[in-house]
Amino acid sequence: MSPVKLFGREPATILALIAIIVKLAAAFGWNASPEVQAWVNGAAAAAVGILVAVIAHDGIGAAVIGFAQAALALAVGLGLDWSSDKQAVVLSFVAVVVGMWDRTQVTAPVPAGPVRPTAVDA
Repeated sequence: MSPVKLFGREPATILALIAIIVKLAAAFGWNASPEVQAWVNGAAAAAVGILVAVIAHDGIGAAVIGFAQAALALAVGLGLDWSSDKQAVVLSFVAVVVGMWDRTQVTAPVPAGPVRPTAVDA
């Protein structure tokens, strides 16, 4: 199965683009408080998580990760004083837990075929 894409891009790329657009807008005239910027980025993360869940037909995994990203972005924007390292560790933990759960829920759409020797093996 190929990775889920939005507008032909990985969802993380879309989120990064939105985040940098918010930063550019704030740097060049948008007089938004850090709280408002956090709300915009949080809403974007939640929306992308939901879109990925719908596109991938994976109702819970992608949505939980998107929600965790949104919640952390909002918390930091509203005053949580965590370094980027702590944020990365928490989000990595969430992704691993969801991945462990997903692994028990997913089966291949077709059975595994026989392994054929390649020219390198011969």
